[in-house]
Amino acid sequence: MNKAIDLVKRIIHLKDLRNKLIFTAAVIVIFRFLSHVPLPGVSAAGLASFFENNQILGLLDLFSGGAVSKFSIVMLGVGPYITASIVMQLLAVAVPSLEELQKEGEYGKEKINQYTRFLSIPLAFIESFGLIRLLQSQQVLEKLDVFHLVLIMVVATAGSTLLMWLGEILGENGIGNGISMLISVGIVAGLPSQISSTAQIVDNKLLVGAEFIAIFVLMIAFIVWVNEAERKVPVSYARRVRSGRTIGLIDSYLPIKANAAGVIPIIFATSILVFPGVILQYLQTAQVESVKRVATLISSFLSNNTYYGILFFALVFLFTFFYTSIIFQPKNIAENLQKQGGFIPGIRPGNQTAQYLSSVIYRITFAGAFFLSIIAVFPFAMQNITGIKTLAIGGTGILIIVSVTLEFVRALKAQLVMRSYEDIAI
Repeated sequence: MNKAIDLVKRIIHLKDLRNKLIFTAAVIVIFRFLSHVPLPGVSAAGLASFFENNQILGLLDLFSGGAVSKFSIVMLGVGPYITASIVMQLLAVAVPSLEELQKEGEYGKEKINQYTRFLSIPLAFIESFGLIRLLQSQQVLEKLDVFHLVLIMVVATAGSTLLMWLGEILGENGIGNGISMLISVGIVAGLPSQISSTAQIVDNKLLVGAEFIAIFVLMIAFIVWVNEAERKVPVSYARRVRSGRTIGLIDSYLPIKANAAGVIPIIFATSILVFPGVILQYLQTAQVESVKRVATLISSFLSNNTYYGILFFALVFLFTFFYTSIIFQPKNIAENLQKQGGFIPGIRPGNQTAQYLSSVIYRITFAGAFFLSIIAVFPFAMQNITGIKTLAIGGTGILIIVSVTLEFVRALKAQLVMRSYEDIAI
């Protein structure tokens, strides 16, 4: 308790850090305010009922913090930006010029981020059109003339772009990853209503309620364990060289996390399932019979909890490997170790080190991807077993909330440590 009080006092005392936390809180308040500013021409009761009975759109509403079911000006959330990020990551693998750009350090990263921002704008425009047409086809949204249709699309696109900007400045001037923070805040905002709905179902069933709480706590503990798990690869650095001989070694280690990709794979997988799902829902009302039939068939497939869970499991598993391969490149690490005079005991520097690191990363990422996928599909298994559909947040939402919280705590600690060193230097 005393440690916590001391920590709070330190944060209050450090003006820079205090300002960062205030800025983070201010951005979150703005985001939640925007989520409650509705667009005109929609039945709120009809929207709520429609989203409750639609699994794919219910997930979209969950990640937007209820902004979609309220038909707010930020109803698309940061979804278009995430979709654009996925597209750019795939293009960076397929297009040689983008692959070269990605290797150009900070400059290349900034250019790709710029392309991602540009791409997210037309994607937001297309997604807003698909969502509006879908709501109209279900008679939830009234018919709109061209002017009002374009106006709503422009406002929704502007809202998504504003959130993208807020997420980026939050990452630069606040604490933690801005985009992930906004997504987790949106999920947290939907928790009270889901807990309330579940409490009504298990009312007067103390044992069932206790079981839900126990599962919830165990899942959080499991997620923390997987997130914090790491393999420590021993690394030695030469102190000095005399007459061609190394004299003295400094022993260290290279930490390789079991879940190095963090929450990105599960966010990517959700985007892949949600936004094409929205388009498919709209295509079910198409005039062309063949298009309508294919869209209905795929939508029926996604509506099945078992098939949906299997597809979700596979996507999370694949995206974990994909994203880890982007952020953790054994060849570059081996080269950097060699330049710094470091080596893994018993392994030759250069190609053999890269091969060794590749095998270690493959094994630990396989375990991490498997556990991540299990967590992601756990709620579908629970829904099938218990028949309770209200806690749709399940493993996906809890994973994001816990991972973002851990990331926030690590960023906060890093800020405190950095300022401690600055104080010592002064």
